[in-house]
Amino acid sequence: MNKSVKSILIIAGIVLLAYGIYTLIIPETQLSIGDLDIIEAQDNTNAYITIGLGLVALIISFLGGKKS
Repeated sequence: MNKSVKSILIIAGIVLLAYGIYTLIIPETQLSIGDLDIIEAQDNTNAYITIGLGLVALIISFLGGKKS
């Protein structure tokens, strides 16, 4: 595997993992107006997909260079 492709996959994997973990930890939207608090909890499906894509990108970048 080309060195630049490998480094791009590593960077993309790290960014996707970080974004997925961030959206998993901070999943809700909150609006406060005076005494009124509105909290909307979101599902974590997109966060799990993003984390999975990040892991796949990292695995491909690490295993892709080991071909003989």
